[in-house]
Amino acid sequence: MNRIDIKVSFKCNNHCKFCVQGDKRDFCPDKSDQEIKEILKKSRKAFGEVVFTGGELTLRPNIIGLVSFAKGLGYKVQLQTNGRMFVYKDFCRDIIKAGADMFAVSIHGHNARLHDYLTGARGSFQQSSAGIKNILSLGKMVVTNTVINQKNYRFLPEIADFLIDLGVPQYQFAYPHILGNALKNISFIVPRKKEIMPYVKKGLKIGIARGRIVRTEAIPYCLLGKYRDCIAEQHIPETKVFDVKINEDFSRWRKEEGKLKGPNCKKCRYFKCCEGPWREYPEIFGWNEFKPIK
Repeated sequence: MNRIDIKVSFKCNNHCKFCVQGDKRDFCPDKSDQEIKEILKKSRKAFGEVVFTGGELTLRPNIIGLVSFAKGLGYKVQLQTNGRMFVYKDFCRDIIKAGADMFAVSIHGHNARLHDYLTGARGSFQQSSAGIKNILSLGKMVVTNTVINQKNYRFLPEIADFLIDLGVPQYQFAYPHILGNALKNISFIVPRKKEIMPYVKKGLKIGIARGRIVRTEAIPYCLLGKYRDCIAEQHIPETKVFDVKINEDFSRWRKEEGKLKGPNCKKCRYFKCCEGPWREYPEIFGWNEFKPIK
């Protein structure tokens, strides 16, 4: 199902050390409720799903009203969130009653020490974990996203175990897009892909063995071996993004501008379906890690 992605606010109660949005919260104004409603109305004929994201969407004062408005137009509604506000079960019930269908929650560690360090927000692990439990207890789908970084990649198997024990039916490990805070903090937050892969694969293996849906994002085919079926980009629908600027077709932009293929990629059997890494990665680290599969 084609979808629209609306950045409803750049404000956030986390300060993640790898956030691709960087300091947008400091200078990008939020769209008004009326602007968002106009986007929803004009987009409905061509799109069946809306993703509300940010920043942190739950800081938007009228987010429940916007969810209800979107649902009234017939959208399937997904919320991309850090999950902290869902520690309040009444808030969960209200936003689900308004029409929220699916929750994509960010979780970056298996304990408070790691997660709270990465989010720059004390107490965020406890709130996000409790929020996930509350959403699941109310019968809604939760998909989690973990951004792989220098501080957590060795713990990806433990994060997988934690998420499964929490009851999460689907989780994703995403390599960071080296923009915003990830670029600013590159010296201590962005790992080399060759370093992370044994831990990524073990984290995927754990989920598969325990019947979970597992995905990776921004990791090319040549690095994943037998886990190539886990590549998230194979499953991302056509998306129009309403950010500071409008991206009419995020999938096309990702393939044609956002990512790169290297000098040896044409020799690979997966050349046509692989998107390659985010372009910033080889521009910084080079192409030596990427070996064509023949």
